[in-house]
Amino acid sequence: MFSIKQLTEAQVDTIKSWAAQGDQLADIQKRMEEELKFRLTYMDTRFLILDLGIELQSEVEEVAEEADAADVEGESDVPADELTEDDLEILPPPAQGGPVRITVDEIARPGVMVSGRVIFPDGQGGGWYVDEMGRLGIDPDTEGYRPSEPDLITFQKELQSVMERR
Repeated sequence: MFSIKQLTEAQVDTIKSWAAQGDQLADIQKRMEEELKFRLTYMDTRFLILDLGIELQSEVEEVAEEADAADVEGESDVPADELTEDDLEILPPPAQGGPVRITVDEIARPGVMVSGRVIFPDGQGGGWYVDEMGRLGIDPDTEGYRPSEPDLITFQKELQSVMERR
């Protein structure tokens, strides 16, 4: 297991600058091996970023910031799969039969490979995750809520599309 104590202050500053430039975990992991000669696992890289208190920028946040800067009235031009969790909370629920809105957490919840949030066309939402066995699960905000079959199919297709672009 990798320890922060193995890094010099200059190396820590270098890692922080990579994150400030927009590098993601996989980029930082690769650069640590190529430039700093530290071969870390993805998980060790993730723990290192957390230990250093580095907050990674995501493309989703950049798109949301650009949309805010444009100060456009009415509907946002940001695709539904590029919204942040904060956007999902302030946006009105989609019209019946509208799109399924999905976000992906920058750092997955403990015990899962990937996680995020979803809002279905009926306005109901919740957290979604893919566990270590590759099983997809949804933890609805409203206890007992079950999305319709067509909404689930749309959700799965949208999620697959979002994950292929990552």
